[in-house]
Amino acid sequence: MSFEFHAPPTIDAAIALAAKHGDAARFIAGGTDLVIQIKRKRLAPQHLISLAGLGLDRISETSTEYVIGATATHNDVVFHPGFQRELIALTEASAVVGGRQVRNIATVGGNIVNASPAADLVPVLLALDAEVELAGSHGMRTLTLDRFLLDRGRTDRRFDEVLTAVRFAKPPAASASCFLKAGRRKAMEISVVCIAVHLVAGAPSPGFEKVRIAIGAAASRTFRATAAETLVAEGGSFADGGRLAAEAAAPIDDVRASARYRRLLVAALVERALARCRDRLA
Repeated sequence: MSFEFHAPPTIDAAIALAAKHGDAARFIAGGTDLVIQIKRKRLAPQHLISLAGLGLDRISETSTEYVIGATATHNDVVFHPGFQRELIALTEASAVVGGRQVRNIATVGGNIVNASPAADLVPVLLALDAEVELAGSHGMRTLTLDRFLLDRGRTDRRFDEVLTAVRFAKPPAASASCFLKAGRRKAMEISVVCIAVHLVAGAPSPGFEKVRIAIGAAASRTFRATAAETLVAEGGSFADGGRLAAEAAAPIDDVRASARYRRLLVAALVERALARCRDRLA
């Protein structure tokens, strides 16, 4: 099929084009998912609006938070110096997105906006209580990532809005994160289940001031296992936390795995990720 390609000079110009063309337009950044959908005739946009060169590719930090621009690539995340200790889960997740060539062009914003339940980076951002920034015809707005994600392939983004950045608070030194992924092979594979955990140590040790457990590929959207979080924060065992997380999941049977197997994976990987975070705290 044919389409018109637009390379607007500013974000405002990109928004204006989206408002003008409505459902006939799509934003494109890395294009690693959108181009495939077009080739498979799942989408047929008449206008593609490029987000390249608009200054959305930076990873910045202040004394209190990190901000990842929407067009920052997964390799940018993998090698960012600030993500090598307490935030290592970001690196662990982005490092298993496709192959190196894909990671060089696939963007953080695309991973979020695509709203795949199996998106690798999204569970980590959810575990970090991340927020997304959106710019549109009616101005800027900020939503929690948990509120932004609605269902498989669906978000709260309006058709003329650009996701410009995702932000999250800097964790304290006494914290740890972990990302684990199960697939049919170790690389270039969509997750059968993926898990992200974030722990903040509390007093007295070994208590936890904060527990976050996020799960991908085990429901129609990435979700937090809040009952499991509460149990672990109150001193419950990691195994029981895994069991509660598995009970909260709503997996499906597909060509990659059965729903039963996915539940077993959730329980095992949540327990393992919690233990790994505890070890990293030590």
